[in-house]
Amino acid sequence: MRTRFLAALAAVSLCATTLPATAQTFYRMGTLEPGGTIYTITAGFAQAVNRHVPDVEVQVNATGSAAQHMLSAANGDLEFFMHSTILYHHMTRGTAMYANLGNAPELSQRLRGIFNFPVGAWHALTYADSGIETFDDIRGKMVFLGPPSGGATEFTREVVEGATGLVAGEDFRVANMGFEAAQQGFQDRRIDVLIFPSLIPGAFVQQLALTNRIRLIPLKPEDFEKPGVVSAMSVPGRTQELIDPALYEGNIINEEPVLTVGAWIGVGARADLPEELVYDATRAFWENINELHAQGPAFQGITLDTALSAINMPLHPGALRFYEEQGLEIPAIGRGE
Repeated sequence: MRTRFLAALAAVSLCATTLPATAQTFYRMGTLEPGGTIYTITAGFAQAVNRHVPDVEVQVNATGSAAQHMLSAANGDLEFFMHSTILYHHMTRGTAMYANLGNAPELSQRLRGIFNFPVGAWHALTYADSGIETFDDIRGKMVFLGPPSGGATEFTREVVEGATGLVAGEDFRVANMGFEAAQQGFQDRRIDVLIFPSLIPGAFVQQLALTNRIRLIPLKPEDFEKPGVVSAMSVPGRTQELIDPALYEGNIINEEPVLTVGAWIGVGARADLPEELVYDATRAFWENINELHAQGPAFQGITLDTALSAINMPLHPGALRFYEEQGLEIPAIGRGE
């Protein structure tokens, strides 16, 4: 019996010495699928937390849309999420994609911001030999406006319809698929026009232009005076942008800057997450922003100075504390006022 007791005691001691001193805590984050700058930035946030915050791991769920991620976070199914100023605007009012959700304004109160960043300029790509030179030429063509149910997709549709008077699904066909599938469809020439936001220079555009003659379809200055486009641009965080084709190597045939639109989006957290966790996560991202910058020249513009640009969501207390320590000017909405 004494022998069995000593053996059991030794086994318990061995287990005690091999167990980690602290347990890893797992959190979930929702973002868009790989293939664009949005994924690189939002997943970069998760990677910074995993590398630099002890005993914390953020697992990335790169499926679905930002509108779905915001609802999932509000319902307690995600801790971190990608959001947009456009979507939060509609969620607080129960409008647009949230019009049939009676408690959308209540759910929006469960969300808090961490930082904002520019989603980039909307690139509308077509092949140089497609015969498409302006948005008026897309009648009858297959056009990718964005992933189904996405806030950016709704914005794209509003701008295109407002600028041209053409109706999606009636006057031109719509490719309803994810971004990766749409990229492949464009390369296979099953999609005539591919529209998506990207920081400049975008890796996909650069890669495509190395072996193909590509045109960027511009908006016209007068398009921004049309009622539909005015309405689309009236929501917080929407901007006019210019794409300088000289920033791309290869076969972009445009000779003049391309007028287009842009928007701001961000990373957020559930309001009930511990302040210390979000403080550590925010600090880990910004103190190691060089890791994101190393992903390419397009990411150099993601800086602490613009972290609160176009913000229309109250900041999480942990993020708010970090920015106060950095001496940033906090907008009233960021303080929840």
